[in-house]
Amino acid sequence: METNEERILDLIRKGEGLNLEFKTCRERLNRDVYETVCAFLNRHGGTILLGVQDSGEIAGIAPDALARIRKDFVTAVNNPQKLIPPTYLSIDEVAVEGKTLLRIYVPESSQVHRCNGRIYDRNEDGDLDITDHTAQVALLYQRKQATYSENRVYPYIRVEDLRRDLIEKCRRIVRIDNREHPWADMDDLRLLRSAQLYQTDPLTRESGVTLAGVLLFAPDQLLLNICPAHRPGSSSNTAGSSPRTPIGLTVSET
Repeated sequence: METNEERILDLIRKGEGLNLEFKTCRERLNRDVYETVCAFLNRHGGTILLGVQDSGEIAGIAPDALARIRKDFVTAVNNPQKLIPPTYLSIDEVAVEGKTLLRIYVPESSQVHRCNGRIYDRNEDGDLDITDHTAQVALLYQRKQATYSENRVYPYIRVEDLRRDLIEKCRRIVRIDNREHPWADMDDLRLLRSAQLYQTDPLTRESGVTLAGVLLFAPDQLLLNICPAHRPGSSSNTAGSSPRTPIGLTVSET
């Protein structure tokens, strides 16, 4: 049976590419590791190996730096000032040839992410800043919307058509963990934009609530109009009062 170490060595032998990136990170995180995270999120996902040089040489991470690197990484990817929208990523320790590496798996995201305000995409073994390339950014948004139906925009649905009680419930939930959460002082429209539940269609340039926003916050009748097969709540619930709980949302802009 192939061991974990053998799988990592096999990855290293393949070398950097569209879905694999090496970072030395001997004593601290490379600054561009977050650009790679952003690019992987925006493209097809991938694996980042910390403690490996670009050549594939295994350098390992200094033992006294491991805890700090892990903490710094987790803090940064959950910080909307660094990565927008923030994301949750696991970081695992792996032992290879007697040295400790950190492995980060980055899944493809349904959203378009920015790192330090810039949009990065993956091309071969590089992270490309496409922020100022309007056509490439438009193609990225189009691909996300074509792949993930929850990003479909409904321009005729207004924020006022949604259930304000559920939006306020969302605010209460995020305040449990962070009383200073940015959503606390946002109006409903800014909050929905922040969570990317209110977007602009890259083809029509029309703005509106997304399908994900409808599923989370629409009154039952509007929800049934959009998704006839959906049955919110149970028979004991009155119309417009389904017990939906808006969870798993992430901040996109402050």
